[in-house]
Amino acid sequence: MIYDLIIIGAGPGGYSAALNASKNGLKTLLIEKNKIGGICLNEGCIPTKTLLYSAKIFDNIQNGEKYGITAENIKLDHERILARKNKVIKTSLMGIKTSLQKNNVTYLNSSAKIIKDENGNLKVATVADNMTYSSKNIIIATGSSPILPKIKGVHEMYAQGFLLTSKEILEIPKPPKSLAIIGSGAVGLEMASYFSSAGAEVTVIEMLPKICGNLDKDLSDILLKNLRKKGINFFLGSKLLEVKNNSIIYEENGEAKELNCEKVLISIGRSANISNLGLEEAGIVFEKNAIAINEFCETNIKGVYAIGDVNGKLMLAHTAYREADVCINNILGKPDKIDYTNIPSVIYTNSEVASVGETEESAKQKAYDCEAINISMRYSGRYLAENEGGDGICKVIIDKSSRKVLGVHMVANYATEIIYGAEIMVQNKTEIDSCKKIVFPHPSVSEIIREALLEIKL
Repeated sequence: MIYDLIIIGAGPGGYSAALNASKNGLKTLLIEKNKIGGICLNEGCIPTKTLLYSAKIFDNIQNGEKYGITAENIKLDHERILARKNKVIKTSLMGIKTSLQKNNVTYLNSSAKIIKDENGNLKVATVADNMTYSSKNIIIATGSSPILPKIKGVHEMYAQGFLLTSKEILEIPKPPKSLAIIGSGAVGLEMASYFSSAGAEVTVIEMLPKICGNLDKDLSDILLKNLRKKGINFFLGSKLLEVKNNSIIYEENGEAKELNCEKVLISIGRSANISNLGLEEAGIVFEKNAIAINEFCETNIKGVYAIGDVNGKLMLAHTAYREADVCINNILGKPDKIDYTNIPSVIYTNSEVASVGETEESAKQKAYDCEAINISMRYSGRYLAENEGGDGICKVIIDKSSRKVLGVHMVANYATEIIYGAEIMVQNKTEIDSCKKIVFPHPSVSEIIREALLEIKL
């Protein structure tokens, strides 16, 4: 059977590409061996946000006296939260399935691989129906899997259920009394925040001297302070040496130490799903164990694209959505390119963290003549009303010579909803004077960006 487009993988990038393609008249086949929605819907973005929102409500009630509210005998019911999480996933899944059906996307639940026919043309073979499909355009959107490092005991303790990945931690029937988390990226910190609220004694082991990797240091420091206030233990500049039954061995300041714990979450990154797809045989080139692509999201083979985690660029669902649009636009003859420099990063801890563009550190490394405006979120009346004792900040990075906004970084609730507006400023290289003319609603937390811009004396 011949299609205009075949997509392997139905995560955010895959299903959004399928919908966009079909709406634009392309006969589209979408293939997924597991579940529609991929990691994001089933094991990542959506379920974690469901848990974190419940934890946020719980935390707010616990601190209700600051706002004149008194409550007694409150508890976090993990079992009911998991039930609601599953309901949210089911509802979202039904919405995606309905959209695919409504837009005439052919869906096949099967594993698939790319093969060459006798003439050297690429085709897609599927296992479920033992069929071969042809298309001049193929999008690979097979996602990624959690990394299990080659550290003593990791694989054995994973098999025994003592060590968990981001997948298993979302199904754990009750919070552990103690949880060791290896890695302080977004997933590690979000799970640290939730399980701390749920009553676990949480310890985070991080190899780097700061949390959150490339996050602006001022934001990283505030988030670290607030998570420690919440009772979470951090050992920075430390590395995992071994996982044993009911404990881990880690190195701190050159000394090996043992930490007893009921469960371990390993959260040190993800690897692209590139195995058993026939990619090597098809002649597709790899880069750093992921599929190499150009600015059009196209591989070295014309008409074959790779989007989402499988290309190893920025493993974020919203990146995959944009990459999907780039692919479809180019297939439709509308030239489009992907720009990875201004894609927002977000962390849904309480408080939230959001960041886009250059940090102060990266701007200086790139030799910008920059100025950093660092302003307290308490300049926002709404933030002040809703965050008793809050210590959030908004940091704006300016290029002095061009008078353009290079980056915006925030730690505060609502930051993840506001950052897209800042991205427009950064993406469009908007000059400061134009930014100052933007009218922000009052009272809103977003006004903090206006307040920061007014501090600029350039």
